[in-house]
Amino acid sequence: MPTKRFLGLNGTQLQVAIGVLAGMDFLLFGYDQGVTGGLLTLDSFRKYFPTIDTTAAHTDGWSAAAKSNQSTRQGITVAAYNLGCFAGSIPTIWVGNMLGRRKAIFLGSFIMCIGAILQCTSYELAQLVVGRLVTGFGNGINTSTVPTWQSECCKSHRRGQLVMIEGAMITCGITISYWIDFGLLFADPNEVAWRFPLAFQIFFAAIILAFVMFLPESPRWLILKGREDEAREVLACLMGDDTDEVFIDTEFIAIKATVLEMAKGSFRDMFTMGPDRHFHRTMLAYVNQMFQQISGINLITYYIPTIIEEQIGLSGINSRLIAACNGTEYFAASWVAVFTIEKFGRRSLMLFGAVGMSVSMAVLAISDSISSSNKGNSTGVAAGIAQTIVPLKIRAPANALSTSSNWIWNFMVVMITPVAFSTIGYKTYVIFAVINAAIVPVVYFFFPETTMRSLEEMDRIFHKTTNVFDVVHIARTEPHMYGPNGELLRTLDDVEDDAVRRASVLSNPNNKNIARTHREHAEKDSDDNTATSEEK
Repeated sequence: MPTKRFLGLNGTQLQVAIGVLAGMDFLLFGYDQGVTGGLLTLDSFRKYFPTIDTTAAHTDGWSAAAKSNQSTRQGITVAAYNLGCFAGSIPTIWVGNMLGRRKAIFLGSFIMCIGAILQCTSYELAQLVVGRLVTGFGNGINTSTVPTWQSECCKSHRRGQLVMIEGAMITCGITISYWIDFGLLFADPNEVAWRFPLAFQIFFAAIILAFVMFLPESPRWLILKGREDEAREVLACLMGDDTDEVFIDTEFIAIKATVLEMAKGSFRDMFTMGPDRHFHRTMLAYVNQMFQQISGINLITYYIPTIIEEQIGLSGINSRLIAACNGTEYFAASWVAVFTIEKFGRRSLMLFGAVGMSVSMAVLAISDSISSSNKGNSTGVAAGIAQTIVPLKIRAPANALSTSSNWIWNFMVVMITPVAFSTIGYKTYVIFAVINAAIVPVVYFFFPETTMRSLEEMDRIFHKTTNVFDVVHIARTEPHMYGPNGELLRTLDDVEDDAVRRASVLSNPNNKNIARTHREHAEKDSDDNTATSEEK
């Protein structure tokens, strides 16, 4: 069987290539988030879009209502991107299954190129807004597809790190956008100061377009479409030349069983509360995505140069330099989670992040309050649960719903930020400080730890759950089936009497070979480890 058809790569090298391209997509996503904020106060930008100009020089002497209208239009223009992302993410659940993962990513990247062209060639506000909607639509397709493609092609015990790396690449894109905005500030009032940053999105999208079709399709999608021989070949390529054929067959059977189970799900199933507690789990996934957005981080991501320049009164150069340095720190800090996610767990990092955000917002509120009366004091101002919680049967529709939560709340925050600063000023930070403080007890009491848990283990945990308050305790006390390196700690026979075992796909007589083969591999690994220890 040929195992080097994908750019001559296989095994770990091929998985790394998939990870790099997935990272490029999230880098593009981050770039799109950060690039606009540094353009809003440029003279060359305001020349063409005066109706969204909220700078004091332009609005001094205006009534409060007139200033609010300017702020509202600015919020709509910037948030149009998020609305496009929302619109693109919903149909992807069906379009993605029709086209396949690679073609969906290719389509999303192509649409983003069109949107970038519309933005960088804009002479009217309407065209700019449409361009942001189109770009967002393409990004909505990509960000709904890329994580699925990557997770279906890579090893499951690295799932947490993969999600964190995706987050780090988003912050990398934000950082690049800030530094490009800073560098091209010196070209203002030449139009290249804002047209080039908007056009530069095409560079990242072009890399994706050039390589995505040369990488493998998801084995799960191939099985879903009945292309089983091709799915086996892809599995062989992903696992490498030295992988045992029996193990590949076992993985193929397990994946096929998973695909069949997922095919049973529907949107209606999300709202049922039987032994599987679908509605409970769907709400946890939805609220998790909502918390990510209402923390207020996008207030900073989208508007930090504008906030520093307009609210604090620093120069355009200093405000963009501070924004770029903040973005660089943002990128560096994001890597902490990559190396700690599997050690400390999702819950701990969520709690730490919420506390940190609450304190940061409180400091920003105090600093901005002081700087409102003293423009010279500005130092203080310049300062993957969802996919695991939901069961296989409703994973696709629940992910679609949680993704829509991500984008609609993102849109809300980005939309109201200019209006909030225009009307209540520093109190905007107080609102987000309180929201983050409220997130802490909700996560502590209601969100179970999913680190190193398979979907089947989460099924077992929720089967033992009787109400929304005891799931955290059950998750804490339930023994783990897999270790930190993906090693098997318990066999499937250990959960023979569990309800989820009886209800799982392994109850299919044709799939009992899966349990037997995994058990044989576990016993073989155990014997090998024992022999190695004796030799030592």
